Amino acid sequence: MKNPWIVIGVIALVLFGGSIWFGSNAAKQNNEGVVIKSHIKGNPEASVKLVEYSDLQCPACAAFQPFVKDLAEQYGDSLSFEYRHFPLPMHPYAIQAAVAAEAAGQQDKFFEFHDKLFENQDAWSKSSTPQAFFMQYAEELELDMDKFKRHMRSTVLKDQVQSQFTEGQNKGISGTPSFFLNDEKMVFTTYDEFITQITSLVDPEVAKFL
Repeated sequence: MKNPWIVIGVIALVLFGGSIWFGSNAAKQNNEGVVIKSHIKGNPEASVKLVEYSDLQCPACAAFQPFVKDLAEQYGDSLSFEYRHFPLPMHPYAIQAAVAAEAAGQQDKFFEFHDKLFENQDAWSKSSTPQAFFMQYAEELELDMDKFKRHMRSTVLKDQVQSQFTEGQNKGISGTPSFFLNDEKMVFTTYDEFITQITSLVDPEVAKFL
């Protein structure tokens, strides 16, 4: 009979090697088909570019969202609006929400999902199981649920969110929402000041009457 310790060693080696292969394969599956995307409304080629760094669990961002949405729709031909993530540490579900929005973005539904998160922020942000709400919103948008769930586990998308947060920190951002207009950080105390700074570039004639 062969040495039992040799047999045990061979079995352990096979199991250990199999676990390494399985773990590596699972990681590849989780990130399969993930494409890093920018989320832009309006005219990407417009000379006026507005970038927002935002937190999907931030009440101030939710309050601002309808105004930003209207602005992007009204000046869509003359304005490029880009959304970027800045999940604040004080908001426990902000990163999860950002990754969920990115997962929806893999099926070209980023802004639709983003809108649902802001419109229903009070519900999911106070729940102990926010992902149940994320699944509900994905179903309402008729997403491929298998893809959505797989992309929700994607380390690539989580890294993208973290990368944008770090980028915001490097630009001196400490709170949300923060806006950059043509690469310059906007400073304003009222919504009227915010809109006037933008319209003075995209539509100077209208800005005269604001």
